[in-house]
Amino acid sequence: MTIRRIASGGIYEKKIGYCRAVVAGGFAHVSGTTAQGSDVPEDVVGQCRSALDAIERALGEAGCGFGDVVRVVYYLPEATDFPACWPLLSETFGDHPPAATMLECGLIDPKYRIEIEVTALLPG
Repeated sequence: MTIRRIASGGIYEKKIGYCRAVVAGGFAHVSGTTAQGSDVPEDVVGQCRSALDAIERALGEAGCGFGDVVRVVYYLPEATDFPACWPLLSETFGDHPPAATMLECGLIDPKYRIEIEVTALLPG
């Protein structure tokens, strides 16, 4: 089996020892992803959008997209923030909603309000 690793240059990848995504066994496994860049939005919806943009880039590099996502896990320090993200998530996944789980938990840095992890089936 061939394994391909996709790095995004995120600040924690080298520090912790992981990559943005791993393509293996017909799937793209995208690591938990928070808002990216030096100017992290303060609001949960802005952070959600930033994380989804990074995930979309990783999925594209893997050869798939949001329509191929079969599983998503949302991690939030405050579960009450989650409903604000629902319209954006519904728009993102559209007619291809994945199986989903939302967990309330601490994240790597208190500035983050959402982290998103996905698994997508590669086309073909």
